[in-house]
Order: sequence, then structure tokens, then C-alpha cells
Amino acid sequence: MEHNSLSEVHRSVDIPKNAGLFKRLFAFAGPAYLVSVGYMDPGNWATDLEGGARFGYQLLWVLVMSNMMAVLLQTLSARMGIVAGRDLAQACREYYSKPVSYVLWILCEIAIAACDLAEVLGTAIGLNLLFNIPLLYGVIITGFDTMIFLVIQQFGIRKMEAFIIMLISTIGICFGIELFFAKPALNEIAGGLMPQLSSDSLYVAIGILGATVMPHNLYLHSALVQTRSVEQTTEGKKLACKYNFIDTAIALNAALFVNAAILILAAAAFFKNNIVVTEIQQAHELLNPLLGTAFASSLFAIALISAGQSSTLTGTLAGQIVMEGFIQFKMRPWLRRLITRLIAIVPAVAVIYLRGDKGSYDLLILSQVILSMQLPFAVVPLIKYTSDKSKMGEFVNKLWVQIVSWLVAVTIIGLNARLAYQSISGWIENSTGALWPWLTIVPLAICCMGLLLYVSIPQSWRQKRNVPQLHTPVIELTERKYAKIGVALDFGETNSKVLSYAVSTARRNNASLVLFHIVEGVSGQLFGREADDEEARLDREFLEKIATDVRNNGIQVEIRLGFGAVPKQLVELSTTNEIDLLIMGGHGHRGLKDIFFGASISEVRHSLTIPVLVV
Repeated sequence: MEHNSLSEVHRSVDIPKNAGLFKRLFAFAGPAYLVSVGYMDPGNWATDLEGGARFGYQLLWVLVMSNMMAVLLQTLSARMGIVAGRDLAQACREYYSKPVSYVLWILCEIAIAACDLAEVLGTAIGLNLLFNIPLLYGVIITGFDTMIFLVIQQFGIRKMEAFIIMLISTIGICFGIELFFAKPALNEIAGGLMPQLSSDSLYVAIGILGATVMPHNLYLHSALVQTRSVEQTTEGKKLACKYNFIDTAIALNAALFVNAAILILAAAAFFKNNIVVTEIQQAHELLNPLLGTAFASSLFAIALISAGQSSTLTGTLAGQIVMEGFIQFKMRPWLRRLITRLIAIVPAVAVIYLRGDKGSYDLLILSQVILSMQLPFAVVPLIKYTSDKSKMGEFVNKLWVQIVSWLVAVTIIGLNARLAYQSISGWIENSTGALWPWLTIVPLAICCMGLLLYVSIPQSWRQKRNVPQLHTPVIELTERKYAKIGVALDFGETNSKVLSYAVSTARRNNASLVLFHIVEGVSGQLFGREADDEEARLDREFLEKIATDVRNNGIQVEIRLGFGAVPKQLVELSTTNEIDLLIMGGHGHRGLKDIFFGASISEVRHSLTIPVLVV
């Protein structure tokens, strides 16, 4: 059975009925803002800075054109999620064979790790610029932000969206103040909106385009829009598509402002003074003397840290979506986050340790090349799926939308291929005749080209797959009978409710009860069943009293004590006592308390094959 995208928050945000325009806009606002942070992550900063420093305002039109392309593709992504109830990873799994799906998944995971690498470096550079923390230590520090975002995720999708919007606002405010200090020439900004391209600026323009549309954002947006509880009618879907388009246009134009502000700042501060800047650290060092205020460089560093941190959370969500969509494997968000971050930190630490701070810029460029090579494998399936009438019905792309979409795809693919080609050529030249690029990078690029051709051909030319439908047919319900019921007690406030459910269930099934309690103290942790301290004795006596009361109600009862870790002991007691059903109480806490006190329900539920009833 196909799982819903982001099942924890799927359709969790209610849409008000018969409400005004602004209330509905507010209800739909959010997904596009989470997506927009990928368009202003640290990987974009290098190309924007270099473009402004070398060519002034000439490449502003490239940013505007890139943004228009991004709005189109993200709108198609949102439409897929709203209409078909699929995210892009699930769509790829439907369209292609299992081996191809696995390859697409691996490529996407590599792209997400590359994006996380840019976020790690961006945050580390920001910490270095703001607090003078060595870059190597800054990279290591970024490994601990997993805990922060784990806590944020506990509070639901709306709180998460609000946190991201706060970070985006911080970036926007910082650059707004920077532009005030820089005093850019408005007439030259207007001139930069007119298309112009020289042979010298072509490479930088390709870099800007290549760094703009992020592949993981297309997977992310198609899942995030499904957090809204949209009426599953034609009218309801039309309304959702309309408001999500507005949300996308506003959010991506905010990202355009940030990217344009970086380019304009570089043009006003560096190009005007004939200073060529190719590194983020160099830009930070020069802002103070050029703008005449020490505040300018601090704002730059704060914006950079905010960009890195905001992209971190969306990368985690994208990773969860592609893993569940492509291979239907569900992993705990904190573990998923930790693995992705480690994949990014290890090469960053190694390169900075071996090559110093200079290596960080090369890693940023490498991350953008990897993203460029992955992008076509997201864009092509997206256009194909949303242009398929059997999938989208009356919401299928109109002919003019298909033509424009394919023109955008060809443009992006061509320019990204050019960027990848030039980068690979540079690596071959710098390898001074070594064979390793020809044995590794070149064959990989050729295989990617072959795979792209395969995913581009019409589905009718390939054997169709029989993929389970999202909605399963009606199943036959049978009454379950339990002979032995386990009851987990912690002597807390939920005890009476847990016992009430247990006794009533036992009476209906004519079953016996086994009362479980875990001794969690130091003695229980160290000595296990040999523990005989006051806590263990009192717990046993209290459990005996409860058992006596239950027996007086005509129920057969046994008691069992466990010692040590609660989840492990509950699983062990349930297994050894061969119970048919486990009844346990909710822990009554969340967020930080889950981290400090533990959350046993999920671990017990995933470790047992019997039903678990949580009261």
C-alpha cells in the first residue's frame, strides 16, 4: 500500500470554509516559503557575488528569468500534490521500473547530501565571520543543529513554517539594510533587467541558472501542499491550486529579492571599485571599508547563518520524502537528519583539514555541479506526469503550458549540462594526465546521459508497472479475540484509565491480565533482576495491591517486574509472557521532554508484532 507523503502531518492544516481572501491565503501560506529557502541557500551566494563583482548589474535579468522558470516548475509540483495526491518521488516510482526508481533515488540522495554540504559550509563560514570560529570547528558545530530541528518538528508543520519564515525575514532585513548602505544606482539596476550576455559572462550566467532551481525542492513542494486538508472535489482542488500559485509567486519573489540583493550589493560595493570577488569570506572582509560601517559585515554573516540553517530543515524533509516515496522505507526524522548531516560533514572536515579554508569554496562549487547533474531527473518526470491526462484528469497541463515547460526544461538541462561539462573539463585538466577522471567521472556522466534519455521517452514505449493504488479496497473485518492481555503501568496519572480499558477488554474476551511495571532507578539499571533496594520493594508491593483489587473484580491477574530501560523491558516481558495485546498509557509529554525523559511508545510499537493499545 502506498503511504501518504509526510504522513505525520498529512492533511493536518484545516482550510476555513466561507472565509475571506486573507484568511484563506493565510491557511495555504507556508509550503512555498519552506521551498523558497532552497533558492537562497549558501550555494547561490558564490555565483551571485561573482556575477555582481565581475559584471555589475548586467546579469540581473538572468536572476529574473531563473525565477520565472522556478515559479513555473514549483507550480507544477504543487499541482501534482494537490490533484493526484502524489509527491514527485511516488510519481517516479509509478512511472518507472524498480531498478530505475532505485537509481533515481540514489541520485536524489546524493543531491540532497550535496545541498546539505553547501548548508554546512555556509553556516560554518557565517560562524567564522561573525565569531571568528575556525572553519573546521564551525563545520563540526553544525552537526549539533540536528537537536534544534528535532524539537521544532515536534510542534507541527505550522510552527515549522513560522520558524522558516522568521529566518527568511532575517535574511531579507539584513540585505535591505546592506542595500541602504551601498546606495546602488537605480538607473543601472533598471538597465540590468535588459537581456545582455557576453562570452565572458556566459559561464557565470550558467552558474546562476544552474544554482537556482534545486531538484529536491520539486520533491518537497509536491509533498508539503498535501499538509492542507483540501476538499477532494474539483472545485476544492481548483481553489487549492489557485491559492498555492499565489503562495508560490510571493515566496519565490522573496527569494528573488535576496539573490538580486546579493548581486546588487556586489555590483555597488565591488564592481564600482574594480574589485573582483570570488569568495564569500573575501566579500565579508571588504564590506566594512567599502560601505563605511562595521555593521555591514556583521549583517552579511547573520544573513549567511540564517540561510544555512533555514535550508537545513527543508533538506531533512526532502530526504524523508524521497526515501519513503522511492523505496517505501520510513526512518525516524532525527536519524535521517543525523545520517545526512554526517555525509556532508565528513568530506567538509577532510577537505578543510587537508587544504585549509580555500578548499571550502571548491566544495561549494562541487556541490552546485552535483545539483546541476541531478536536476534533469526531477524536472523531466515532473513535466511528464503533470502532462498525463490519465493521472491529472481535467487538471492536465494545457498545450501552451506543456510547450513552455519543455522549453524551460531544455534550457535548464542544456545550461546545467554546459556547467557540468566545463567543471569536468577543468578537473581533467587539473589532474595533469591522470586516468582517474576518465575512469570515474566521465563514465558516470555518460551513464547519467543515458538514464536521462530513458526517463524522457514516452511511457507507452516502456512496459507499464502495476503499482498499488493510494486508496486500498474495502477490507473484510473480523473480530479479534485475546486470551492474555499485558498492561504496562508506571504509577502515573493514566493508571486508572489504563486499568479500566484493560479490565473491560478482559471481560469481553474472558481473558487474563499480566500487569507490567519497570523499575527504572539506578539499582534496576545496574543490577537488573538482582536489584533489591527500597524502590524495587515498594514497586512490587504497589503492583500487588493493584493486582488484588483487579482479582476482586473477577479477573485472573499475574504481575511481572522489569528492570532497566522501559521500552526494551516491555518488549521482553510481552514476548516471554506470550501476551496477545499490550495496553499502555501515553507519556503525556513532547518536544524537549521526549528527549530528556524518553518516548517509549514508538519503540515498543515498532518492536512488537502484537497489537498495542495506547490510552
